[in-house]
Amino acid sequence: MSWGYGNDNGPCTWCNQFPIANGKRQSPIDICPDKITCDQQLANSPLVVKYEKEPKAEAMNTGKSVKVQATKASEISGGPLTGTYRLEQFHFHWGADDNKGSEHTIDGKMYAAELHLVHYNTKYANFGEAVDKPDGLAVFGFFIKPGAKHVGMKELTDNTLCSITAEGKTCNMPCDLDMASLLNSDLTKYWTYLGSLTTPPLYESVTWIVFQDPIEMSNDQLQALRNLKCGSNFIVDNYRPPVPLGDRTVRASFKN
Repeated sequence: MSWGYGNDNGPCTWCNQFPIANGKRQSPIDICPDKITCDQQLANSPLVVKYEKEPKAEAMNTGKSVKVQATKASEISGGPLTGTYRLEQFHFHWGADDNKGSEHTIDGKMYAAELHLVHYNTKYANFGEAVDKPDGLAVFGFFIKPGAKHVGMKELTDNTLCSITAEGKTCNMPCDLDMASLLNSDLTKYWTYLGSLTTPPLYESVTWIVFQDPIEMSNDQLQALRNLKCGSNFIVDNYRPPVPLGDRTVRASFKN
């Protein structure tokens, strides 16, 4: 049976097929701000985000989430990163309702959804070569809460998701997607730690950068995610619960 989020193939079973699920560098985690101190080195080395517009980006219902592929040279550097990382794709995790859905949590608090922008280290030739390397990936994590309509995601949620409700369906957005418009929050305040992919094969290759300020999506936009299907079932609660931090350190770019 392939992995998923059900009772018989969900996160608690992944270790049977992917033993690294019990590793010491797994994600997501519960972030406890009171136990994290500001790292002045991060504060002095701001993140540099250079995102390009994607011409009619392709979105796909993977049966686990929606994934939007990047084709242009959108890149990030600075902060906790050594070198330059290029955007490969972004996707979401969400709950059946607004009380759950995010993978990372803050003092145990869950948000309605979480946006992940996945980048690979350009010291490697491509994403496939980088994906299992200890310094291979960097992922931006944004918490999502219900609120105002997210203008940057409007083309995706309002005009594209309805065309890919079935698993395996793809659709090109009718307009160019301004990737920078996805990041409408304070990029100077974040937590960072060494972790893993949150879905199988769970490679321990990710430098996580989780931003403090959540972004907002309207109820209609969140519902558009919940309307996606895998087979006859709606895709909901597609998140992995937090795993132990262990002896890892979480650093903050700001003072609490």
